Amino acid sequence: MKYAGKHHPVLRRIAQGEGLHLDFKFEISDAPKIARSLSAFANTDGGTLLIGVKDNGKISGIRSEEEFYMIQNAAMRYCKPEVYFLSKEWLIEGKKILEITIPKGPQPPYKATDPHGRFRAYIRVNDENILAGGVQMKIWQQRKSRKAIRFSNSMEEKILLRCLPAGEMISLARLKKKCGLSPYKIEKMLADFILLELVNMEITSEDSFFSLRS
Repeated sequence: MKYAGKHHPVLRRIAQGEGLHLDFKFEISDAPKIARSLSAFANTDGGTLLIGVKDNGKISGIRSEEEFYMIQNAAMRYCKPEVYFLSKEWLIEGKKILEITIPKGPQPPYKATDPHGRFRAYIRVNDENILAGGVQMKIWQQRKSRKAIRFSNSMEEKILLRCLPAGEMISLARLKKKCGLSPYKIEKMLADFILLELVNMEITSEDSFFSLRS
């Protein structure tokens, strides 16, 4: 199928700019670094990498087929478990663009090596890849275990619920100071409450925020 000018689907996506589901890459020269993008998209809601596009949306094109093999290496060697992706090559303005589509993974967390070589899970927040926090990790662990979650109405649960505001968000850092409970226990209870749909969670690049559901 032929597309004319700005009607090309890739150009329409570029015009939208980078965000939760879209990332531009001028080139791929670091497999571990691109693995973190693959991990973040697979752990969140999936997304697309456009290789051969500058941060400002200008098309630079890819220089060789090495770009694809670098991504393949990142997905197989630097992601655990391996991240599945689809690839497509486009010719736009006489330049090749590589489109990499990463579906939402069925069994998160998908981990990638951090700058120190340790496997860590990443998530996508706006146009950034950030480390998954303790609460998110415990949500994934609970879902994977498939164990029933029970609200026991314990003293610790009552303390945490009293510390959670209704209608406004409180940061995890502030919540830990306010409750006086162990950080691990707070994260575990928050994960359970979120899965029980008692608590809302919002994640930013600075912290995670929580509130009681109305």
